[in-house]
Amino acid sequence: MNKKMPMRKCLGCGEMFLQKELVRVVKTKVKTEDENAPEEYEISLDLVGKKAGRGAYVCRNSECFEKAVRAKRFQKALSCVIPEDVMDKMRQEMEKGE
Repeated sequence: MNKKMPMRKCLGCGEMFLQKELVRVVKTKVKTEDENAPEEYEISLDLVGKKAGRGAYVCRNSECFEKAVRAKRFQKALSCVIPEDVMDKMRQEMEKGE
């Protein structure tokens, strides 16, 4: 029996790929002690694809990552504002992974 492989769209180039061929950017809710505090989120690269949270996918190359950043596609897909220092950290991780 053939197992169906999930397909995802790259936020940079807009092409469809197998999910395992892409890098996932994930937004995870951060637990806080204070119940009344506003919700906080952590944005990070999920190179393994196992982290919990809302995900968006991008090709494993810097060009697609930069294209998605310039068009603010990560912010749209994850419904939040992503600080520039977080983007820089993800950019460095992407360059290491290439």
